[in-house]
Amino acid sequence: MAAGLFVAYKVSAGLNYAWNWDAIPQYFFRFDPDNRHWVPNILMQGFFTTIRLSVWATLLATLIGTAMGMLRVSRSLFNRLLAGTYVELTRNLPPLVLIFIFYFFVSNQILPALGVEAFIRTRTETTQALMTFLFAAPSLFTAFISALITLSIFEGAYMTEIVRAGIQSIEKGQWEAADALGLSRWQRMRLIILPQAIQRILPPLAGQFISTIKDSAIVSVISIQELTFQGMELMATTYFTFEIWITITGMYLVLTLACSLGVAKLESTLSKNVA
Repeated sequence: MAAGLFVAYKVSAGLNYAWNWDAIPQYFFRFDPDNRHWVPNILMQGFFTTIRLSVWATLLATLIGTAMGMLRVSRSLFNRLLAGTYVELTRNLPPLVLIFIFYFFVSNQILPALGVEAFIRTRTETTQALMTFLFAAPSLFTAFISALITLSIFEGAYMTEIVRAGIQSIEKGQWEAADALGLSRWQRMRLIILPQAIQRILPPLAGQFISTIKDSAIVSVISIQELTFQGMELMATTYFTFEIWITITGMYLVLTLACSLGVAKLESTLSKNVA
């Protein structure tokens, strides 16, 4: 608290900065005179976009991580090499490079060739409203999908290792008992190993969701209107530099700390169940 007050004083005195916190609340919600009710303004719009992007990216990354994690422990050398190559390449490339590669390749080439945006624009207003609520507005849909794919692939590499570690943590006796029952390897994995591994990997997977929230800020470089991008746009318009970024920092903290508390609760519940 004292450090914060000291920094505020130095900014005001040293930079001759005029603080204007009274202007910030209007950027959370605004009153819509047409519909006569309050609607999210630029900061809350970015906040909700960050949540949507993080949730969908986590779900897709979990699917990728589960599939690749199972390949990592496969008996097939080719499968292990394939999954290992994916993990090493993804984890050792800067995420910013991946963002640009997938944005210019997926968003500018593949999705237009598939007619995704044209398909969305020809849907009914109700369908478009639903897609906007779940993903993004039709004009931003292809960019959102490219960001989603990029973030999912990046986070999926880390989830792959979480799943691999969870599977390998299952005691050898469990494999032997399943083998004694005459189950195939897929049946052993699906019925015996994975249910036990899931219980062990849920806390780190939930923790990875927090990392996804923080990593989602990088897609602001391709104009995805998440929280960081909206903050940059608002700062360029209002010049409330410190107020905007302090507010955005607080919004990220609210989101990540809430998830951290949820992860702690999950870990406590699972530890009680195991005990």
